[in-house]
Amino acid sequence: MSSSEQRRRQLAREKFERQQKRREEARRRTRRITAIVAASVAVVAVIGVSAFVVAGKDDGKDDKKTDAAASQSPEPTPSESESKAPLPPMEIDKKATYTMSLGTSQGDIAFAMDAAKTPQTANSFKALADKGYFDGTKCHRLTTQGIFVLQCGDPKGDGTGGPGYNIPDENLTALGKAGDDGTVTFPAGTVAMANTGQPGTGGSQFFLVYKDTKLPPTYTPFGKLDKASLENVEKVGAAGVEGGAGDGAPKKAVEIEKATVKKS
Repeated sequence: MSSSEQRRRQLAREKFERQQKRREEARRRTRRITAIVAASVAVVAVIGVSAFVVAGKDDGKDDKKTDAAASQSPEPTPSESESKAPLPPMEIDKKATYTMSLGTSQGDIAFAMDAAKTPQTANSFKALADKGYFDGTKCHRLTTQGIFVLQCGDPKGDGTGGPGYNIPDENLTALGKAGDDGTVTFPAGTVAMANTGQPGTGGSQFFLVYKDTKLPPTYTPFGKLDKASLENVEKVGAAGVEGGAGDGAPKKAVEIEKATVKKS
C-alpha cells in the first residue's frame, strides 16, 4: 500500500474518532442543560407555591419577601443533577447466539450476536429492540473514504442520541493485535459499537462495516452480517453520501422500520 493511501486512511480514522468524541461532548452538554432546566423548573414551582400561600395569607403584601427568597435559591450543580440509567437486567442466555433483524427501507439487514463473547451488548440490544427503541430510526451516517461504515442506532438521528446508559467494552481482542499503526482490520460484515474514543462509552449506536476497514481495537465487535444483508449495506455504500462528501447522511436513506432480536 502506498504511503499516500496509508496517510489517507489514517486521516479518515482520526476524523472518525474526533467526530465520535464531539458527539459525546454534545450529549453531555445536552444532559447538563436538561438537568439545569429541570432543576430551575422545580425551583420556580416551589417558589410559585410559596408565593401563592403568602399572597393568600397576607393579601399580596409580601411580594418583596418572596422576591428576596427567590434570589437566595441555590443554583443546581450539573454534575450532581445528572443521573444515568442502569444497564438492563441480564435476561439472555449467555451461551446462546441471537440474531438481530432490521427491516429497513433498503431491504432486510440481519446479523448474529454471540452472547458468550458480548453478553452485555447482546442483552442491551435485545432489551432495546423488545421495547421498540430502534423502530422508526434512521442510519444517520455513512463513510466512504478511508473507513467504510454505515452507522445506526441513534433515536435522534444526529449522532447525539443514546439510551441513557453506557455498555462496557467487550471482545476487544477478537480481531487480533494492533499493528504498528495502532489499528486492526474490521472485516466487511462486522457489526461493532460506536463510541467516543473513550473506554466504556458505548450506548445504542452501532456501525455496519461494508468494506474492510482499519480502526483501533477499541470498538466492541459484537455481530456478523449475513451475505444478503452485507450486499444491502454495500448498495447503500455504493450510492454514496448526500452532496458527494465522504462522510455524512447516506444518499440512499436507511430507515429502520422494525427491529427484533431472537434467540437463534
